[in-house]
Amino acid sequence: MAVIGAGSSGIAAARALHLAGVPFDCFEVSDRVGGNWVFRNKNQMSACYRGLYINTSRTRMEYPEYPMPADYPDFPHHTQIASYFDRYVDHFGFRHAIRFETRVTSVRRDQDGFLVEHQPAFERDGPRTTTHYSAVLVASGHHWDPRWPEPAFPGHFDGEVMHAHGYEDAASFAGKRVLVLGMGNSAMDIAVEASYVADATVLCSRRGAWIIPKYMFGRPLDTILTSPHVPYRVQRRLGEALIASTVGSMTRYGLPQPDHRLGSAHPTISGRILDRMGHGAIRYRPNIARYEGRTVHFVDGHAEDFDVIVYCTGYKVTFPFFDHAFVSADGNDLPLFRRVFHPDIEGLAFIGLLQPLGAIMPLASAQADWLVEYLEGRYALPGPDAMRADMRAEREAMFQRYVASPRHTMQVDYDDYLLNLARERKRGARAQRSRPG
Repeated sequence: MAVIGAGSSGIAAARALHLAGVPFDCFEVSDRVGGNWVFRNKNQMSACYRGLYINTSRTRMEYPEYPMPADYPDFPHHTQIASYFDRYVDHFGFRHAIRFETRVTSVRRDQDGFLVEHQPAFERDGPRTTTHYSAVLVASGHHWDPRWPEPAFPGHFDGEVMHAHGYEDAASFAGKRVLVLGMGNSAMDIAVEASYVADATVLCSRRGAWIIPKYMFGRPLDTILTSPHVPYRVQRRLGEALIASTVGSMTRYGLPQPDHRLGSAHPTISGRILDRMGHGAIRYRPNIARYEGRTVHFVDGHAEDFDVIVYCTGYKVTFPFFDHAFVSADGNDLPLFRRVFHPDIEGLAFIGLLQPLGAIMPLASAQADWLVEYLEGRYALPGPDAMRADMRAEREAMFQRYVASPRHTMQVDYDDYLLNLARERKRGARAQRSRPG
């Protein structure tokens, strides 16, 4: 098997394959594991910035088979997470199977598997090698190819324009007027950091968002009301009541009221943004209407001059090693059976290609264990019609619940996904045992 990527999902897959004795090569563009969590990663694909801390609590992010150190804080710094991933690899002993500084340039079918072309990642015109594999597992992540506003805003901005993917710290913002576009976690972090050094910091967006603190009642908020056995509607009502009684209305801080219910879009988790808004250190404006030199005109008629604009507009899901006609995710949408198996291409699977309300790592670990059960013949996939019916039902429920956006094309609930996957694994194991012979 070929595993593409040694980030948090790729190493979870490699661990499961290694312990099961499944032969594999893991290809990693960088010189170390950790992917998106490696600050200044040599592969230049990481979106990690100097002041990044996780926004999912430690116990909800750690791999169940290898807990984080007990002396880690509730919300560790990115350096601690990167160190944890390194120790994970060495604990399970599969570092030798990772081909570092190797880029996969092409994956295509052949008669009994796949041909994977790869080359040295940092050698211009380096030699290309093609290797045959029975199966391919894609774990290349989906937070590395920046998505810019589409369509672009009218006019031209004469100042500095950057995407959140290129942000490292706020030092370059000192004495400048900074506009941050977006309402996600990165936008909040960047706006907060800019507000301490910039002459002015303004946050703007198309719509409002629910801002959720990291703590409530002295506990990480993601450890409260997170049970698959409590109906979603009940969880939503209780969550809205808790936010209303503790945080209050978003309009109280000068932010727009969300146009959707809690849980109908990926929430924004920040313990600092509302404080800075309340101090007047960050101001809010609605969406951009057009540019004129260094002047930004907003849709409410206001205009203001800026030196820097930071687009926090998310990422595109792309696979540069696949021909577009073979596998692609137009509009960030790639339907998969339980977010792992491609229904039309036998031997092709994905790990971590989902957006949970929570961390990916425990889900990637469960996906990897499931994949190994299939490879070892201990699990039977449903038939093609049943698989597609399951996918349709999952997608209909997702699109009905979430705000229409490229951000919500592979959304799952952390606890519900793990519970439903465990049930599917049991079903498939029973089906496999009942097969003749």
